[in-house]
This record gives sequence, structure tokens and C-alpha cells, in this order.
Amino acid sequence: MAKFDIPSESRKYSTIIETFRGVDLNNSPSNVDISRSPAAPNMVRDQVGKVRKRMGYTTVATAPGGAAINGVHRLGDQLLVHAGTKLYKWNGAAGFTEAGSMADARSRSFVFDQKLYLLDGTAYRVYDGTTLKKVSETAKVPTIIISRSPTGGGTAYEALNMLSKAWTESFLGTEEATVYQLTTTELGTEAVTAEVLNSEGVWEEKAENTDFTVDRAKGTVTFKTAPGASPVKGQDNVKITASKTREGYLDNVDHCTVFAVYGVGGAADRVFLSGDPDKPGFDYYSGFEDPAFFPDTNYTKISRDGSQVVGYAILNNALAAFLDGSTDGRNVVIRTGSLDADGEALFRISNTLIGENAVAKDSFALSGKEPLFLTERGVYAITAEELTGEKYSQERSYYIGGALQNALGKGEAVGIVYRDFYVLALNGTLYLLDLQQKTYEKNSPYSSFQYECYYWPDIPARELWVDGDALCFGTANGKLCRFAVNVDDPESYNDDGAAIDAYWETSDFDGNAFFKSKTFTGIAVRLAAAVLTGVKIFAQKRGIWSQVFDAKERARYLDWSYIDFSKFVFSSDRTPRTLYGKIKIKKVDKVRFRLQNKELNEPFGLYAFGLVWKEPGSNYKR
Repeated sequence: MAKFDIPSESRKYSTIIETFRGVDLNNSPSNVDISRSPAAPNMVRDQVGKVRKRMGYTTVATAPGGAAINGVHRLGDQLLVHAGTKLYKWNGAAGFTEAGSMADARSRSFVFDQKLYLLDGTAYRVYDGTTLKKVSETAKVPTIIISRSPTGGGTAYEALNMLSKAWTESFLGTEEATVYQLTTTELGTEAVTAEVLNSEGVWEEKAENTDFTVDRAKGTVTFKTAPGASPVKGQDNVKITASKTREGYLDNVDHCTVFAVYGVGGAADRVFLSGDPDKPGFDYYSGFEDPAFFPDTNYTKISRDGSQVVGYAILNNALAAFLDGSTDGRNVVIRTGSLDADGEALFRISNTLIGENAVAKDSFALSGKEPLFLTERGVYAITAEELTGEKYSQERSYYIGGALQNALGKGEAVGIVYRDFYVLALNGTLYLLDLQQKTYEKNSPYSSFQYECYYWPDIPARELWVDGDALCFGTANGKLCRFAVNVDDPESYNDDGAAIDAYWETSDFDGNAFFKSKTFTGIAVRLAAAVLTGVKIFAQKRGIWSQVFDAKERARYLDWSYIDFSKFVFSSDRTPRTLYGKIKIKKVDKVRFRLQNKELNEPFGLYAFGLVWKEPGSNYKR
């Protein structure tokens, strides 16, 4: 009698994703960890392990003439916008008030003693809350020598100020001398001034061509009446202030583009400037507590191979200067401050680090104790190694490293820390590093951890800043935009009225054996409930996407404060919704899923995803 076997029923399997970390743009979808996505535009971490659609932005103002936003700066309660060639005080709904002229180039600023100092590569400026002017207009006039006799000599006191043409020399007069020799010849055409201490101990001003004459070529001042000996024994009684243009002095400071506020012991009492393209590798530091005094002796030649200082960072009590590509690979120069025997500040190089070179001046931001910055290979950090105390650079953006490496315009990138994220604006995309989620990645073994990452495409940010709780950005056509902050408000989910397309793609599901044929029969998703929300799920079968599920209104609840009658529901359940649907995807080796929401004014929070399939046992054939 003939015999035959009855085939057994295919065994059912299931997979559940309950932890959603971030994106992985480095690996192919087949090799991406199940907790990450190979493509998830406009998604962001909600709670740790859960993701949601990002909130949208609104254009709140446009700069006069639609000029490019070159910088946004803050002084107390004032918000200042550098647009095109002007600096404006932005008064919110009241509009813009012009504060002064700037170069049409990126600007950077710092606040020092309630004044805002600005750099744009053409002039070093200061804004005092009312007026914008060049620092050189009111720069300190140093006294370079004291106890000088009318014929010469004396004791050096202060260095020349590179920001000022003028300087003062202090003399101890004699009974009959009328001619006083200055320390230099070929004086400038600016007026020379003098003061003489009278018998009552009061300084009297003397005027050129009235009380004295000047031989500018020889550098001499001749008084019509001898000032005489000092009425106070041992105290100088003549002060002469002259001017002279010294080639390159003012440009050394005016052409700087990067800064640091740093001092001995890490105190914030001096200003360091660098970035002059005509003086690569040089930086300059100010006098003690005086950003308007840059002595001509206060400079350091950090590099000698033409590499430029791209930015600074404070590391504990040390100052790190980042170079844009040293030929010997030493791209970070560490200096520490100390005082010499006379109490003068010294800033000596104490270490150099070999690592990836920084490429964007505006990408530096402090995360905890480590500065983050953009390199050609991605976002890196300088960190202290716990055992040896040495410092070295580590990668922090492995999961979006490929995208960052391939991006154009890295030199124009801007980075800031916003809440728990490092946000990098690069070539029309915002990249976010989640500072709350750290993961060790075996493929980046020389780094202690990586941050989970996200990306938001089509955000034309040229500048970034934080206003209260909101992330804001400025554009190349003068727009000032603000991201919404109310997660629960449906009106937060549009970009200037346009819908936001957000989705989370899974990695490829290939079952228990990649070479076995599979039939997928069920799909489940847990969504965050909202007044308006929903999800459509698509499956990629043999490279073709097709819709397999639509949640429609099943994750919505009723809130009388927001009614949309086209999407009206009666449910009052505000807890996360578990939704299940039957699907049928037959005889495939693998499937990728996309959970998508691109509806106007609809939040979208993803808590879990599940999948059911059968494996009949046959090998996959195509």
C-alpha cells in the first residue's frame, strides 16, 4: 500500500521591538541593530528608548531686506541680529532697530563686564547696550615708560596696545629742560597732548602749538616754558601722549574670528583671539580684565606650518587651541596659565594632542566636561582619560559618521547644545547627538562611547541659538525661525504650515534563517495616544514599498480644547494604544517596515512594534 507524509503546519514566530535608540546611517539595513533605524527622518528621542515626530518651526521675523543671518547675539535681555552688513536690535513684534554696521560675514561674540564684543573678521567691535563701535576707538592708551628723563632712559612699564595708535610716556622733569625726547621717531599726524604737574599737585593740560611744539620726524616735544623739576620728590611731573601707526598692529586683532575667555587658573579675566588668515598659527591675549588692551608682547605662535586656529575650548584649568590640520598631526595645543616672579601672567604650551582636526569654527560646544566639535570624519570630543590623566580625541557620532563625512560645506557648520542634545546644522540638515544615550560601539574601539543620533532634513539653518526653552535658527534669506515647545499641542507639528514627514524604518527582518522562505501574517504597533495622531505602515518586499496597515483614528482621544471635526473621536483614553492588524507577505526572504506619519498637525509617538511570521521550512527561491 502506498505511503505518504502529511506536512506539518508551519511554525509561527514573533519579534518585538520595545527599545528605539536612534539611527544608524553607517551600516546597511541588513546589519543595523534591531533597536536602531537605517532611515528615520524627523524623528527624535522622547523618553529614553522611545521616539516621536519632531515638532515644527515657525518663522517669527524676517530681517530687513531679507539679508543673510550672520549671527545672533545676546546682551542681557537684548537680542541682537547680525543680518547682512548691519547689526540690529530685535524688539520682537516691534521689529528691528539698527545698531550699527558690520561686515557681511559670520560673526561671533562674547560678553565681558556687561558689554558685548563682536568679531566678524574685519573689525573688533563692542556694543554697550546702546551704541556699537570699534574697540579701537576707545581702546586703552598705555603708559609705556615711566621715570624717563627729558633726554631718554626710564623704566619700561606697559606694552604698546595693538588696538591704539596712541601711547603715553611719563617723565621726571628737570629745572631747565624744555626739549623732551620720546622713545620713537616719525610720529603720526594726530595731535600730541601733554600734562604737567603744577606746584599744587594738580595736572594741567598743555596744548600743541600753544604751549609746546612737536618735531614729528625726530620725536621731540619742545615746551615754550620749561616744566621744571617735579614739585613732589621722585614723582614724574610730565606726561606726553603721542600716536603712530604701526603696520599690522590693528589688523592683528581686527582680523581675528575666534575667541576664548580664559586666564590663570581658568579664571575668566582675559580674552584670547585668533583666526587672522594673514597670520596663521598666531593668537593674541588681552591685558588683565581689559578686552580693549592687547599688548604687542602678548602673543603666541602656536603653529609654524601654516595651520590656522579654528577654535578654543576650556579643559579644566587649561586652554585648548584647535588647529585646522597640522602637518605633523598635532592638532590640539594645550596651554596653562601661571604667574612669574613679578606677578605677570604667562601662558606656556604644556601639551599637544594628535587627533582629528576641527573643520568648523562654529561647531564647538561643551557637553558636560568635554567639548564637541566637527571634523572631516564626524563629531569628536576631547576627553580626559581616567587612569593616566592624558587627554585625547574620541569619536562621538559613529552612527551618522558616513553622512557627516559625505556632507558638503563642513566649514559652515554650526553646533550648539540644546537641552540634552548636541545639535549640528550642516548643509540643510540638523543632526542631533543624544547626550542622554551613550553606547559602546565595537566598530569604533578607540572611543569610550558613542551618542545615539537623529537627523532632520530640509532645515535651512545658517545660525542656531536657544531662546528660553526653544531651539531657534536663522537662514540665508533673513528668516528667524523658532521650533515649537509644546509636545501635546497639535499645532506644534507643522513647518510654517507645511506637514512634517516623519517615519521610522526598521532594519531588515530575515527570521531565524536568512535563506528560508517566510510568510509575514501579523503586525502590531503601540502608539502614544494624542488628540490627533495615526500611523501608516509600509513594507518593502523585493525592493518595492507598499502599504500594509493604517491605524486611522484608533490612537486618538477627545479633547474639547482642540476639535477637528474631520478627525473627531469619542474616546477619552489617553494611554498608549496597542493596535494589531493582519497582513500577508508571502514567500520572501526578508522584509523591511516603515512606520510613517506625514499628516499636518499630527503628533506621532512610537512605543513598540511587533511582527508575526511563519517559516514553512523551504529555502527561499527567486
